[in-house]
Amino acid sequence: MLDIELVRKEPEVVRRALEARGEEAPVERLLELDERRRSAIMRRDELRARRRELSQRIGRLEGDAPELVGEVRGVAPQLDALEEEVRQLEADLRALLLTLPNIPRQDVPVGRGEEDNIVVRAWGEPREFSFEPLAHWDLGPRLEVIDFEKGVKLSGTRFFVLKGAGARLERALIAWMLDFHTLRGYQELSLPYLVRRDVMEGSGNLPKFGDNLYHDEEDDMWLIPTAEVPLTSLHRDEILAPGALPLRYVAFSPCFRKERAAAGRDTRGIKRVKQFDKVELYKFVEPERSDEELEALVADAEEVCQSLGIPYRVAQLCTAELGFASAKSYDLEMWAPGSGEWLEVSSCSNCTDFQARRSNVRYRPQAGARPRYVHTLNGSGLALPRVVIAILENGQQPDGSVVIPDVLRPYTGFDVIEPP
Repeated sequence: MLDIELVRKEPEVVRRALEARGEEAPVERLLELDERRRSAIMRRDELRARRRELSQRIGRLEGDAPELVGEVRGVAPQLDALEEEVRQLEADLRALLLTLPNIPRQDVPVGRGEEDNIVVRAWGEPREFSFEPLAHWDLGPRLEVIDFEKGVKLSGTRFFVLKGAGARLERALIAWMLDFHTLRGYQELSLPYLVRRDVMEGSGNLPKFGDNLYHDEEDDMWLIPTAEVPLTSLHRDEILAPGALPLRYVAFSPCFRKERAAAGRDTRGIKRVKQFDKVELYKFVEPERSDEELEALVADAEEVCQSLGIPYRVAQLCTAELGFASAKSYDLEMWAPGSGEWLEVSSCSNCTDFQARRSNVRYRPQAGARPRYVHTLNGSGLALPRVVIAILENGQQPDGSVVIPDVLRPYTGFDVIEPP
């Protein structure tokens, strides 16, 4: 959530930043609500002070003071009305702030779409094949590791079933990635997959993206679209002690998204589906270190790609491509030779204090210091099933088999997926 003080002090900066993201910038409405709220608070506080003064005068008098008592009684309904006015204005202001995205960092390139993202580096050379490599939607069924028909039979479009070595490969990837990151200082967590409304709101998914989320209306519980959601609220309404930061977490979870915005896109294969698995990295850090921690987060995700031996590239996202809560993001994209495209397997973001304000997560720089909002960062380390796609398509051999990356073999128990 944006800091209303920033809007108040630098309205043009906020306006330009939101417009660079392709968003409407209701700065005037924000300032109007803020001014009305502050005016109502001042009038309420003046009335409270007047009531306090009258009560003290009555207490000092001997005998009855009907005029003063009558005035005190007359203040009560006025004060109640002002209290309600303040509550309503604060609710209206918060509701509007909740719909606005984060402010991009100054070094984020201004752009209108994906074509304006900047590839900052690449690793590995795409493999030269002596044959025409198959896309995973052909390769998977031939190897009997992906079953599209059974997925549709069970749940409809954009669902699939992994079978045999395919299911084992995904399980191996999850276990290996969790071990990989815990060895690098991340604490592993196992989290709920259903969360409350305020948890969804804290991460930035509500109210703006409610149409893309799965919701149990009876209990008002929401299936998470990523482990980022519960991780953001892990320290909700807490003040972290001096020296507690940075906190680095890793968590596996299934992710659930309706993919309504993707209607008609990527309909073949398992690139864009409504349920997928992901290993999520998350950090709570001091504001002064968040840019440095973002680069470290990207490096951790890159090391996973390198360990798998799959070519990838890193792209810095332009303003229009940033996620709602992000102030700066990098995407990691693995090369898929059969599909003939770069697949996003991780998006690493610095969300600055945006999520921390929504979730009220603060820390004390030192004992007795005034609490400050933390900065939060998140990234995939990595996301499935796109890594499965990249492994299958990059590892395929002329005889139809697929060679498994070396680092996964202790987890899979096999080196090669053989055709039946």
